[in-house]
Amino acid sequence: MKVILLQDVKSLGKKDQIVDVSDGYARNFVLPKKLGVEATPKNLNELKLKKAHEDKVAAENLAAAQALADQMKEESVTLSIKVGEGGRVFGSISSKEIAEAMKSQLGHDIDKKKIVLKEAIKSLGTHIIDIKLHTQVTGKMNVKVVEGK
Repeated sequence: MKVILLQDVKSLGKKDQIVDVSDGYARNFVLPKKLGVEATPKNLNELKLKKAHEDKVAAENLAAAQALADQMKEESVTLSIKVGEGGRVFGSISSKEIAEAMKSQLGHDIDKKKIVLKEAIKSLGTHIIDIKLHTQVTGKMNVKVVEGK
């Protein structure tokens, strides 16, 4: 019997995969536990429509991430940091502070975990940081660090 899996099953396969199992296994285990449904023409058509919708949504998300990355290239965020004698910087700029500044200055609500810093920013000037917007899109943004109070 062919079955469409509704969730990952350890010994059978992944969600939305069509697998061939014995009739008894399907009737006694897979179907009663709602791990899968029988692969009828109606269910196969629903699976096809669901996959087409997921592909469309994924393409839209990729396009939106690419557009945001292009927009961020021209934008910059300004942060201030406390500086002592001789231009010596106290503390550093973290991804959390950059995310908060992006939200307040530019209106972009980016999660701090998506901001990629090789190391914390500990000097004045302009720094280029990477932002992981999508699995396939990484944007770059300028962060200007100026002397604060």
